[in-house]
Amino acid sequence: MSEIGFYHLTRTTLGQALPQLLARTVAAGQRALVLCGSEDSVKALDKALWQAPEPDWLPHGTKADGDPDLQPIWLATDDEAPNGARFLFLVEGGNSARVGEFDRVFDLFDGNRENEVAAARLRWTSAKAAGHTLAYWQQDPKGWAKKA
Repeated sequence: MSEIGFYHLTRTTLGQALPQLLARTVAAGQRALVLCGSEDSVKALDKALWQAPEPDWLPHGTKADGDPDLQPIWLATDDEAPNGARFLFLVEGGNSARVGEFDRVFDLFDGNRENEVAAARLRWTSAKAAGHTLAYWQQDPKGWAKKA
């Protein structure tokens, strides 16, 4: 079973929050797959990671421009993890039937969009029924606060 953290964005955008979480992942010596809901999302997050002010550089790639073996962070619309990622980030509608194959899953959703909150609740219920270890994190003025 996987450890799944639900990350409720309430004060920043995904493009602002994701680089910090990915930086921690890379610093821990882990590889990440960022699973997006569309190619447009892949392109937007690729740009956001290049432009992130902090950290100032996050090594990453996509099928359009990178060799997955060389990339600790891989942005994609499929959950194959060609870079050997053990951490999965679900963003902007990204969904995976292979959640249980990853050590950790980060499910990020926009708290200002009711449809994303409702979809996250359904994913929580499904993950709990499947026996995964769950945690719920919500942004507060200083960072992330664990709520459940």
